Amino acid sequence: MLASFLIGLVGGQRAMTPLAAVSIAAARGELPADNGAPAILAHPLVAGGMLVLAVAEMAGVKQKTAPDRIVPIGLAARFVTSAIAGAGLAPRRQRWIGAGVAGVTAVVASYPGWRARMASMRSYGQTPTGFVEDVAVIASAVAITRGLAKPAAV
Repeated sequence: MLASFLIGLVGGQRAMTPLAAVSIAAARGELPADNGAPAILAHPLVAGGMLVLAVAEMAGVKQKTAPDRIVPIGLAARFVTSAIAGAGLAPRRQRWIGAGVAGVTAVVASYPGWRARMASMRSYGQTPTGFVEDVAVIASAVAITRGLAKPAAV
């Protein structure tokens, strides 16, 4: 459940990144064999589509017209996408627990992430803080999904 929790933290900052990361990992065969990911996530077109949506979101959050991540539709999107990703990172028999953990974590993590971004924007502006947040989000998502593929220690 740790991976589901961690991907939920990522989802609190960017709605599409968890789903893109898990979909790409599934398409590359990097998820554990007993994962709870829906089979459709492993399709290369789905993985590519999720990546495009994640990149579009990252471009969008740097615009002056971007809504806050804590608006209801933003929270709903974070819950759903993180829940799907969290299910994919959990063992199949616990996928519903993984989904719940990731979805709730994403919603809760949205608030401190939003506050930190608002505070940093006063000093550094919207675009630079968005890029820094993007780097942290991408690095975290990659580390979480790649960490699952590590071979067991002997």
